[in-house]
Amino acid sequence: MIIIAGSLRVDPADRDRYLAAVGPITAQARQARGCLDFVQAADPLEPDRIVIFERWESAEDLEWFRGSGDPGDDGAPPVVSADVRRYGISSVGDP
Repeated sequence: MIIIAGSLRVDPADRDRYLAAVGPITAQARQARGCLDFVQAADPLEPDRIVIFERWESAEDLEWFRGSGDPGDDGAPPVVSADVRRYGISSVGDP
């Protein structure tokens, strides 16, 4: 299993516009093979922060999805900074 997690920073005035612009990407990801979860969401405390969380069955599924889209402009405002990491998970259990 692969997890992508972290956050993006955008201008606070652009956050809602950013999330609206990437909404179709979220919908596509959730329909993609191997996607277990995919969300980009507004942080409730920091107005410039967007939380990223993705869960994929395999690295191959993640790479397939990333290569399947149009590399053109999605119309989203620019990202000011990003701190997003990829985690390879070897086991999963109940919390």
